[in-house]
Amino acid sequence: MDDDNRVQWVYQAPDRQELEKRYDVWANEYDRDLQNSFGYIGPRLCAEHFAKHVPGDAHILDAGAGTGLVGIELARLGYCNIDGMDMSQGMLDEARKKGVYGELRQLILGEPLSYKDGEFDAVISVGVLTLGHAPASSLDELVRGVRANGHVIYSLRPDVYSANGFREKHAELEGAGRWKVIEVSDEVKIMPKGEPEVAHQVWVFRVL
Repeated sequence: MDDDNRVQWVYQAPDRQELEKRYDVWANEYDRDLQNSFGYIGPRLCAEHFAKHVPGDAHILDAGAGTGLVGIELARLGYCNIDGMDMSQGMLDEARKKGVYGELRQLILGEPLSYKDGEFDAVISVGVLTLGHAPASSLDELVRGVRANGHVIYSLRPDVYSANGFREKHAELEGAGRWKVIEVSDEVKIMPKGEPEVAHQVWVFRVL
């Protein structure tokens, strides 16, 4: 299966269980495929936005860590207290090899997460809150896991924001006094080689 077809194969998984299995299968070739065939810059872009708001000694959760590409970028910027979670054990096995994470847990965004209230100073999630993956309802648990004045930072496609409940969830959390938006990036093509037509933005929220 070529790289373009593999991405579509993952996105077309009919349910959560099949999505997990497909990521397990893809795990050991994921980094190579994303970097070589798609020119994937999402982890670097989000990490750079993250670093504008989050101090270097922060306790961080990489939500939907995958193979650890975001952890590598955070470590490059000096962060060293990073935990991660992902639905796919195969992806977590690859992330562990990167040597930049503390604890790694197999958990599913959209379900209750086994973290304490306010356990983290910041959460980052890149390429996860998207079509067929983590739903807008995932944000409730991510916000719960971040202390007051901490940050939730993630990438989001503008079309997904408009049509998949994220606009409403953002407004709900703001209306409830749970968070406040402090930055929304310009639209950026984070897979310029493989999906040049698809844009993403980085959203930065402060938890209240």
